[in-house]
Amino acid sequence: MTQYILRRLLQLIPVFFGTTFLIYVLVWAVPGDPFSGKCGQVACPQAYIDQMTAKFNLNDSIFVQYFKYLGRLFTGDWGETFNGNSIGDMIATAYPVTVRLALIAVAIEAIIGISAGILTGLRGKGFLDNLVLMSTTFLISLPVFVTAIVLQLVLGTEWGIIDTSVSADATVGELIVPGLALGSLSMAYVARLSRTSIAENRHADYVRTAIAKGQPRSRVVGVHLLRNSVIPVITFLGTDIGALMGGAIVTEGVFNINGIGGLIFRGIQNREGATVTGVVVLLVVVYLLTSLIIDLLYAVLDPRIRYD
Repeated sequence: MTQYILRRLLQLIPVFFGTTFLIYVLVWAVPGDPFSGKCGQVACPQAYIDQMTAKFNLNDSIFVQYFKYLGRLFTGDWGETFNGNSIGDMIATAYPVTVRLALIAVAIEAIIGISAGILTGLRGKGFLDNLVLMSTTFLISLPVFVTAIVLQLVLGTEWGIIDTSVSADATVGELIVPGLALGSLSMAYVARLSRTSIAENRHADYVRTAIAKGQPRSRVVGVHLLRNSVIPVITFLGTDIGALMGGAIVTEGVFNINGIGGLIFRGIQNREGATVTGVVVLLVVVYLLTSLIIDLLYAVLDPRIRYD
């Protein structure tokens, strides 16, 4: 197991450099004047342009720029915006909120989606199965921002159960409804994936053997059937964490959440390449670490998998 972890960590190094370099190129190699509109209605003075060009190493080749950026990043310096704001401080403020939102969304889609998948997968065709299939099809057909707006209008404006905007500190209780909106699409996929996996494995030989040995139904389902059927679901949930963090722009905008999504949106809108690069690099690290953790969970869930 130790050798496997070390090998996977070594494999992550070229992946990290490749993805971050591609991101850096896509952000900073976009044609156009990066300082356009930074001085209001008038053109920026040449002295300002020269100063900012030198500050962000824009006269160097893209390779030199990239390695200079990584050198500062590895020392904890995330850089500054064109206005002089620390990107590290901005991420430190916004990142915990988005992490809580993403974890709540994953928890909701895992609990509801897997539960619905188990019930329908074990029962087979019937009213409940048709209801879940219709509900998940409905959720899949709706964009996330529509679900978020509907929940905000119904639960907030009409019924007054929640506040239409999340407060600055964004407690866990306030993030439940935004998390439900954010995870609604993935919840439908988890339910369908769980249903298919359960229905496929419930007639497997190891399940029939466990039943023949007289083991309780709860143990057959919870220990034997679920552990083997949940592996593709765990894979989906693990990769979905990074996707939810990066795709929370609309949900955070609807509920006025000051998170990573807002940073990305404002960075793109204001052409703040340093902000966009810093946030996306952080998301790349999250993707890489979650993929490693998911691979290690396979051996925990399925005893047949060994990393020797």
